Formats: sequence, C-alpha cells, structure tokens
Amino acid sequence: MKIILALLIFSAVVLFHELGHFLLAKKNGIEVLEFSLGMGPRLFHIEKGGTVYSVKLFPLGGSCMMAGEDEEDDSPGTFHSASVWGRFCVIAAGPVFNFILAFLFSLIIVGLVGYIPATVQTVEQDSPAYESGLREGDLITEFDGYHIDISDDLNIYLNAVGIPQERIQMKVKRDGQEMTIFYEPEYQTRYLLGFNRSTIEDEPLEISSLIKGLPLEKTGIQPGDRITAINGTKIETNADYDKYMEKHPLADQKEVEITYEHHGKETTVSVVPASYESVILGFQYNLSREKGGVLTTVKYSLLEVKYWIRTTILSLKELILGKYSVKDLSGPVGVVNVIGNTYEQSKEEGTFWVWMNMLNMAVLLSANLGVMNLLPIPALDGGRLIFILIEAIFRRPVNRRVEGMVHFAGFMLLMALMVFVMYNDIMRLL
Repeated sequence: MKIILALLIFSAVVLFHELGHFLLAKKNGIEVLEFSLGMGPRLFHIEKGGTVYSVKLFPLGGSCMMAGEDEEDDSPGTFHSASVWGRFCVIAAGPVFNFILAFLFSLIIVGLVGYIPATVQTVEQDSPAYESGLREGDLITEFDGYHIDISDDLNIYLNAVGIPQERIQMKVKRDGQEMTIFYEPEYQTRYLLGFNRSTIEDEPLEISSLIKGLPLEKTGIQPGDRITAINGTKIETNADYDKYMEKHPLADQKEVEITYEHHGKETTVSVVPASYESVILGFQYNLSREKGGVLTTVKYSLLEVKYWIRTTILSLKELILGKYSVKDLSGPVGVVNVIGNTYEQSKEEGTFWVWMNMLNMAVLLSANLGVMNLLPIPALDGGRLIFILIEAIFRRPVNRRVEGMVHFAGFMLLMALMVFVMYNDIMRLL
C-alpha cells in the first residue's frame, strides 16, 4: 500500500508539471506528439486530436513531447514556429504548475489543520535572551537576517545553518510594533550519541535521523531502526530512554552499548559519546498549529509554498558550500521510500493524519520539482529558458544544433547523476 501511495503522489506531481507544458503548448499552436506518464515501454495508449496519450512501464517521470522541440524545424505547428514569449511560457508552465499544485494542496492542509506562527512560547529567566528584552508571545519575523513567516522557517534555518555563535539578532512584533533584539548566546557542553527521535513518550525509541559526524553514524545503524536496550537495560519507549538518561548521563559514561533492531534482527554496538559545545537559544518557539479565517488560510497557504521553495534553495546553497554532499541527495527511489515511511508512521495517528501527511509530502515534492526544474542547467526547463532569453535579447536564436548538443550533454550528465543518486538510495535501503 505504501509503495502504491508513494507512486501515486510522485506520478500526480510529475503529471501536473507536464500538464503545464501541454496546455500552454496547445494554447500557442504547438503540436503535442505524445503526453505520457512514466518512462520506458508503453503499457497502453490512445490517440486523440493528433496526440498520443500513454502510460509507460516505469511510473517515475513523464513527458510532453512537442513537434520539432529539439530540431531546427520551424514549420507551422512545431515548437520553434511559436513566438519567443510563447515558447518561454510553454517551458515555464511546468514549474509554475508545480507551484500551483503545491498551493492547492497547502490550502487543504492549512484549511483543515491550520498554520504554525513563529511565536515565542517561553524565555528562560535571567538568560541573555530575556535580558535583551525578548518576551513570551513575541512574533518572530526575522532571525540572523533570514525572514521568518512561519515556525518552519526558523526550524529549517537552525537545522541547515545553525545558531549564530557570537551574536543573535532577531526582529519580533509585539502589539503591532516591530522590535530588534540583540544578545550574545550562552554555551553548554553536551554529550551526544548522534540521533534524532520522536518525543512522544509511549512510542518505541525509533531513530528518525542520524546526525552527521557523530558516533552512531559510523555503526551501521539506520533511520527507522529501533533502540531496544542501552548497556543491557531494556528500552521499550521514548519515556524509558528519558528515564535511563536521567539516571545515567552520557557525560558520566566513557562507552555505551547500544542494542538496536533492524528488520527484526537485533545488533549490539559500542560507541563513545561525543562532547559537543552547543549554543543555547534561550527561548522556545511555537510548533503547534492554529486556524484562521479564509484570508488567513489563503495567506498562510502561499507562505507554506514559499517556505518549501526557500527551503529547497537554502539546501542547494548549503550543498554548494559543502555542508551537504551529493551523497545526501535523494532520487525517485529515495523519495518513494520517504513517502512510504511517512505513511507507515502516520497510520498510528489515524486516517485523517495519513492524508494530511501525504498531502504535505506532495507539497514538498511539487515545490521542490518546480525549483529544481528552474535551475539554469542544460536539459532542464531553466536551461531551455536561458536559451530563449538569449534569443529574446539578441533577436536571433542560438544555433539550434549547438543548443541541441548542449541539452543532450546536460541530459547525459543528469542521467549519470540520477544513476549515482539511485545507487545511493538503494544502498541506504539495503
């Protein structure tokens, strides 16, 4: 079931992207030879109005094949027979439709469960944050120069970039007035094993993610595995883990034996807790949702889409800066696996939350696909838009044969990257 659901979401996002190309191509008088879902050999097809509509064997991807798209032909009905701005709209429509789909799904989510304002919930007494003037109820609008619309903005920034070590600068709204807060943060030394988990007390201690460079990452343990014992003490829930750590702080232990379950098989590994000096924010912010009226729902639905677009761009920036590596990328196999895992974890919360989490995954995927396709890389929509813009500026097209060769070379490089990413996805699963 989880694989079918994942493929349906992935296929819907890709199909809507291709629908954008298709509708704008028809609008601009360009003949669409084939509109397909999937890749590989055709499973079945029908022909209508000169277009072949087909479903292919591998339900990952899709295409809108237009007449003369990668050729020098500019006869009536071909891609290059359309005006420059007509072609620009056809190519841009795919990513734009992804953003529209993300907005429509966000409307459903925000309408049913609400949005998450970045409100300060608590401020530690006598902390630098409190002394600087930060108070409970303040609405955070900017953190370290990064604009904050919702709590997720702050959350992703802290995870991707981190807390500033020398000075924290924030902008907050209080009673409609904007204030700027400055303070030097405090530090604390923590001892870590290197994993993240759910905080729901009665749930099994399941690893949701591993922290790069910390001890558990090197042991072979994987996200989704469950810790069942520590130093021989049975651990059944998150609450058991919290109680154990309260009695046996990691700072007092030179070595820790971790027993974990992977696909029904238990393994025990020994790790040395790593000391880690972390910056203390000095405050906690809201992570719960609240509902609003129609205009508020529309506003925050747009902000949800904006959040996912910015998150994708921020992740790409950190990838370029070296914080992430190519090995951290996920392809279709990894995406399907993440959707499947989200489905499995959501089942315990009920059918309603399964659908909400699936829609949220669709928003993430659709916004991500839109941004990635706009990158100025040959063979992607962004690369094709660059050539069209050059033609618009200089009022003559780049040599079609040269453009075709550039796109083909870009396509081959993208295929090589896709194979590498899919290999990493499969190895992570194994």
